[in-house]
Amino acid sequence: MHPQNVWQALSRPGYPLSAWPWRSAGYLLTGAVTGVVVLVGIVLSAVAGGVLALALVGLPLLLCTVLAGIPVAALERLRLRLVDPEPAPDPHVPPGDPGLRAWLATRLRERATWREFGHALLFAGLLWPVDALALAVGLLCPLTVVATPAFLAAFGEAKVLKMWLVTTWPAAFGFALLGLVLLVLGACLLGVVAGARAGLTRLLIAPREAVLGARVVELARSRVRLVDAFEAERRRIERDLHDGAQQRLVALTMTLGLARLDAPPGPLADQLAKAHEEAGTALAELRELIHGIHPKVLADYGLEAAVADAADRSAVPVDVHLELPGRLSQAVEAAAYFVVCEALANVGRHSGASRAEVSGGHRDGRLFLLVRDDGRGGARAGAGSGLTGLADRVSVLDGRLSLSSPPGGPTLLRVEIPCEPAS
Repeated sequence: MHPQNVWQALSRPGYPLSAWPWRSAGYLLTGAVTGVVVLVGIVLSAVAGGVLALALVGLPLLLCTVLAGIPVAALERLRLRLVDPEPAPDPHVPPGDPGLRAWLATRLRERATWREFGHALLFAGLLWPVDALALAVGLLCPLTVVATPAFLAAFGEAKVLKMWLVTTWPAAFGFALLGLVLLVLGACLLGVVAGARAGLTRLLIAPREAVLGARVVELARSRVRLVDAFEAERRRIERDLHDGAQQRLVALTMTLGLARLDAPPGPLADQLAKAHEEAGTALAELRELIHGIHPKVLADYGLEAAVADAADRSAVPVDVHLELPGRLSQAVEAAAYFVVCEALANVGRHSGASRAEVSGGHRDGRLFLLVRDDGRGGARAGAGSGLTGLADRVSVLDGRLSLSSPPGGPTLLRVEIPCEPAS
């Protein structure tokens, strides 16, 4: 398994002969060069801002200095790939409106912008000298010692690290061997410094908590998109069955009925009568299936009408008291409707209740639904009632489903789903 970053590479015995020391050296070298450029830019901006402050030109320069942390951080996220290939996503969010004003307002309100500005100041003042020092100690000095024989051949003598004068070949080759040992140690030093620098940089401009938070947000959004896609597919299936298979069954039922009327009494008429009854039964089952997939009354008239329709079809008398401000989002209406249907089905099958009630409304940006019955109680969401899947469906919409059903009753099912009326 290949190492994923420089820290994993350092734990492998073949690290000095791998590409990671050179990647670390490249990371530190580009860091030193970039740090000098950032330092010069910040100093020039500060000087120009101080000189022009009275003319109100210093404010834009100060603003540019603050925002300079953004491209510096973007470059740092690219450089991180040299020693830590794990992606460091951009923490900035897109502005809500187009234009420079909206972009500036969004960036100046973000914590990431100020965190990146602090990183740029630390980079310019402290980090790039550390990069340069580590590069000099870990790479340039060992290479100079290794090159002692070349200096002796070129100049007749070599002064190793400005400290030791070498004039003989045995001493020159001895220093070259020492330089190889120092080069191996320097490679480890480069890896350690580069790994620490990359960890600090990631902490400042791309903290893993922020990445995790972004992934959680994206996961929540993807769940909502899946729910929307699921509801759209249900509506498509309902529409295809209603406009296709159901119409053909209606035509078939009418044809069989006409043939039954024209057929003389006998075995043929009996068979046609049986086929006509079977077609009628199939048509009734198909209509019930279509209604269960996505009732047309829910799509056309909304949640109130759909709940009232479900109450009319319930085996137990149901009182409905809903006060909604209008249509809600399709996903919320579908989830709430199927929760009510499942609850009423459970009331009819298991509760022994003589009456049930569905009430609710919309306030404080949330849809509230309550389903009560006067049955024997003792219901549990995980006891095969079918409410577990509905609770998962409600949770996808950041909603909550709670059940209270003490032995002896009554049973109370409560649903809360955050939503706003559809525009």
